[in-house]
Amino acid sequence: MYQDFYINAMNRYISIRHYLCLATVLAFSAMASAQLKVTRLTTEHMTNPSTVDELHPRLSWINEAKNDRVRGEVQTAYRIVVASSKQKLEAGDFDLWDSGKVEDDCSTLIPYNGKPLVSGQDCFWKVQTWNGKGKVSAWSEPACWGMGLLNSGDWKARWISAGQEKGAPLFRKAFALKQGVRGAKVFVTGGGYFELYMNGQRVGDDYLVPNFTNYTTRKDLDKGGLALDPSFTAYRILYLAYDVTAMLHQGQNAMGAMLGDGFYRCSSHWVRSFGEPCLLVQLEVTYEDGSKDIVATDGSWLTKPSPITMTGVYDGEIYDARLETPQWAEAGCDETGWKPVKMAQAPIGKLTAHTSPTDKICEVLKPVQFTRNDNGDYEVEFDKEISGWLRLKDIEGKAGQKMGVKYVCESPLGVEEYLFKGVGKETYAPRFTWYVFSKAIISGVQHLSKEQVQAEAVNTDVRINSEFHTSNGLFNTINRIWQRSQLDNMHGCVASDCPHRERSPYTGDGQIAAAQVMLNFDAAAFYHKWLRDMRDAQNPKSGYVPNGAPWQPGCGGGVAWGAAMNVIPWEYYLQYGDLKELETNYKAMKAQVKHMLGWLTPDGTMLQKKLNEESKEVCYWFNLGDWVPPYELPSDEIVHTFYLWLCAKNTALAAEVLKNPDEMAHFRDIAEKAKAAFHKKFYNEEEKTYGDFGPNVLALWMGVPEERKADVVASLRKEIMEKHEGHINTGFVSAKFFFETLSNNGLHDVAMTVMNKTDYPSFGNWIQQGATVTWEQWDGQNSHNHPMFGGGLTWFSRHLAGVNVTKDGAGYRHFEVRPMPAEGLDSVCYSLQSPQGLVSSKVRSKDGKLRQLVVTVPVGSTASVFLPADALDLKESGRKLDKLTIKEAGKSGILSINPPQNGIIKVDIAQGTYNFTMDASNHNVKNN
Repeated sequence: MYQDFYINAMNRYISIRHYLCLATVLAFSAMASAQLKVTRLTTEHMTNPSTVDELHPRLSWINEAKNDRVRGEVQTAYRIVVASSKQKLEAGDFDLWDSGKVEDDCSTLIPYNGKPLVSGQDCFWKVQTWNGKGKVSAWSEPACWGMGLLNSGDWKARWISAGQEKGAPLFRKAFALKQGVRGAKVFVTGGGYFELYMNGQRVGDDYLVPNFTNYTTRKDLDKGGLALDPSFTAYRILYLAYDVTAMLHQGQNAMGAMLGDGFYRCSSHWVRSFGEPCLLVQLEVTYEDGSKDIVATDGSWLTKPSPITMTGVYDGEIYDARLETPQWAEAGCDETGWKPVKMAQAPIGKLTAHTSPTDKICEVLKPVQFTRNDNGDYEVEFDKEISGWLRLKDIEGKAGQKMGVKYVCESPLGVEEYLFKGVGKETYAPRFTWYVFSKAIISGVQHLSKEQVQAEAVNTDVRINSEFHTSNGLFNTINRIWQRSQLDNMHGCVASDCPHRERSPYTGDGQIAAAQVMLNFDAAAFYHKWLRDMRDAQNPKSGYVPNGAPWQPGCGGGVAWGAAMNVIPWEYYLQYGDLKELETNYKAMKAQVKHMLGWLTPDGTMLQKKLNEESKEVCYWFNLGDWVPPYELPSDEIVHTFYLWLCAKNTALAAEVLKNPDEMAHFRDIAEKAKAAFHKKFYNEEEKTYGDFGPNVLALWMGVPEERKADVVASLRKEIMEKHEGHINTGFVSAKFFFETLSNNGLHDVAMTVMNKTDYPSFGNWIQQGATVTWEQWDGQNSHNHPMFGGGLTWFSRHLAGVNVTKDGAGYRHFEVRPMPAEGLDSVCYSLQSPQGLVSSKVRSKDGKLRQLVVTVPVGSTASVFLPADALDLKESGRKLDKLTIKEAGKSGILSINPPQNGIIKVDIAQGTYNFTMDASNHNVKNN
């Protein structure tokens, strides 16, 4: 019945663009007369970035069908216009670029191709698009970006410092401006965290900036317990830009800054200091007559201690309000007691535009419990653990009276103390560190109400852009607490292992969680920056990528950590379709594989035994395999060999996409040899297993020889369900592959059993103990805020909801929907704001059988939906699929219904929302 309606639209050799053209033809009559709506304009993956140093910034937008009933809608052309001011853009004076009508279905990462852009220039743009009927959309809302300082000679500012050993110094500069200011922009960065003020007003809403990078050289990295060769590919420091036109006026003005240590000067054993904190500021003022003034840091600036007498990322903060200087960032400040600044030794890092998300106050929480104890202390509690601080408002105390805040946490945190000024009502929150808590104890204040206390969650501003919920409340909670833990660990546009004890940017934890992060968050700009940090940290001679990037000498790890250089770029390409990012990382991917090949054994497996640079002895903390298992660790050699295969495989895939067939064949050969060596050395013929604690999972993910697959699957079922009584049995490295491997190999019921557990070891066991974030170890030891085990939660979207982007449809130009129903799970909903728009899968099942599947495909995408061939009364929006003619299907946006194969019918669909229903039968959707 379906055989007569087979359109070979999905032949592997037909490009996605041609497929979209086919969608246009088939669904032409299904389109409503309404035009497209153009929304969500971004530049280099960011909304209105204030500083960009790409000479040809890439522009993207989302097309939306205005009518929910529309199907098969496509973009067939676009027109981008760019102007040097918003006024010119609105007036139709497109003085920078008018692309004209461009016949193209692409709406992502279109390079700017107008007049050459210059330093400090503001660019305002909008776009309109044409649909499949040739109807033009209304113009989008305007968007903008700002250019950075493109040449080193554009920088007139010099680095300054205070020569102060403790605390956060103040800096100020008074200056005069003439009449007729047209615009003013300030470029600013620091070695350490800064806050900038203009005429007494705080500039921007960023915190803990600039983002963390490998700022400059450091001493003694080749000494200590994790000593390595301190050769790095690059050093870098990021600068920000702010429009401060509205903050300035004719006559006397003043600029001020406060400078915290940040990671630039740290005393913790987890890190190594870069040097004394320093500041770089350049204010550029343009007048109506075209003339300019520049006010920049130099020897004329003044400094004095601030009320922050102690500051440190790990140590905390002490603030003495009695030391506040009135009007310190205003023109009328009394400069008595201020001293000239020191000219600082400049960091050698390249000044680079801060085109990445910053830390912000991303959420404000009200107390859920507020109690005064018998000793006069106040206990305040919130509904989840966050990374951030308390803000105490309108509090009162005598001059010098000390208020303390103790954040309740299982891991070490710094102190927080506030000494009252003693005049009226005072408000306080820390500036240059963060704390991790859901509960805090406030001492040293007599009168405090619940309304005076709020918690502020501070983290890199990476927004959740997905939705996941099921009929299983435990699954929903697991995903939610992982998301919170991930956010708590995002600071300075890197992801840490834990936000309290170590605060370090571990590459291993990062790569394990990366796919799940991209399936839950708008993380394109985040990973663009962090991948550059990894390339910067790579050893230019050996290709070795360290366990942390930027490198911190407390970061222990092993082969799976450096593998981030090969894992994240490929995941990034799949999720965002950014070919340039893949090209940029390709050289580093190859170099990392080269490093790995230096550790081959005579058997062709890999076993890294990296030495401590100082002792010249094998260092355990450079050579881990898996980590923090519930029972035992597998052989390091097994994990190392698996990652050699995975890294070589991903590099071969990158070479294929980049159209380099020779290198594709080279890296594919490396992967196949590693795979063959793995199977030859680690399989136990007698016991039919690669081993407990993860090796069977890794072997099946890699692909085992067909003649032994059934035995390995049976062994895996036995070890989990019998030996470990239905519990997970791996550390965090293998856990990334655990659930998907089970479902991919006929063990979906086992995956469901394990995820549903609430006793040790399980996610549910953490939740039973009150966890609102994910923990480091299954037994609850050490950190109670580690997101790394979340790497395996890709199973939620990829298997329960069944949404998977394809290699040939990277960036969701094409994706598959193949849900896997399970007993006891009646509904699953997953949606994602993809680069093309909203992708959604809503699954309803009964007794483990699929009953309804609602799929949403955005404009610019197509999808393949996999349905059970033996389902009774299979319909789409009430129409029986086996009765549809080609013409009827075309009108409804269906591109093809493929003949049943292995019990599955594949239906290819264009843009739109589709409602597939079926009656109960003995069916299921296989995941082949």
